[in-house]
Amino acid sequence: MRQISNKRFCLVVFAMLLTFSAELHAWGLTGHRVVAEIAERNLNRKAKKEIKKLLEGSSMAYWANWPDEIRSDSTHSWQHTFNWHYVNFQSGLTFEQLSVNLENYPVENIYSAINLNTTKLKNKSLSLSERRVSLYFLIHLIGDLEQPLHIGREEDLGGNKIEVNWFSSKTNLHSVWDSKLIDYYKYSYTEYSSLLDIHSKKVNKNLASGDLKYWIYDSYLLADKVYDEIKTYEKLDYQYAYYHKEILDLQLLKGGLRLAKVLNEIFSSY
Repeated sequence: MRQISNKRFCLVVFAMLLTFSAELHAWGLTGHRVVAEIAERNLNRKAKKEIKKLLEGSSMAYWANWPDEIRSDSTHSWQHTFNWHYVNFQSGLTFEQLSVNLENYPVENIYSAINLNTTKLKNKSLSLSERRVSLYFLIHLIGDLEQPLHIGREEDLGGNKIEVNWFSSKTNLHSVWDSKLIDYYKYSYTEYSSLLDIHSKKVNKNLASGDLKYWIYDSYLLADKVYDEIKTYEKLDYQYAYYHKEILDLQLLKGGLRLAKVLNEIFSSY
């Protein structure tokens, strides 16, 4: 009896860990692949060449979810990266206030992690494997920062503690924005990328304009909107998906174009 009890306990713990891990992801599997695919389509010739070397011919989309997958590593070698996927702020900050807070943030976060991995990827004296890992993280983290609730509020863990009904299922607000909105449309990542990446170079340049702080503030403002309006919905279903489709599409597109901009700039120094 004791043996059966321990087995059941392990299964419960395992299920809890899976749930916790899933809630920390951004954009889910499809969303991150969309961002990576759009970025790869907008790389310049030099960046494509260098990335092909680093990834040994595999696509950026193939590695887009690796920084989430390593949460399951039993050696805890990557535990120091878990805070890299988000940053939390109170509502109502100006851009200047948020900028100061980013520079003085007490722990590692998405801003410091993107800067760190940008610096490492630029450093050709580092080993190929070190630069490759930094590329994995940049592919993923620049996608993360376009999911608005990864620039959320600390008290609700970026919407993880805000319980909502998605159609007939209980979930949380963070999970809706991570994957449920994207999965609702049933596109493959290549289909979704092709549907979104249709604009002129001029439009794309405008969407990718600004710097990292500006991009974070952009998502921060959107997060405040998501928080404020959730009170008006009893249930999130067809109407919520309809009213947020353009926002969702724009965030994914911006993620891809901004990732391409960062990588093009990095490899211009190679």
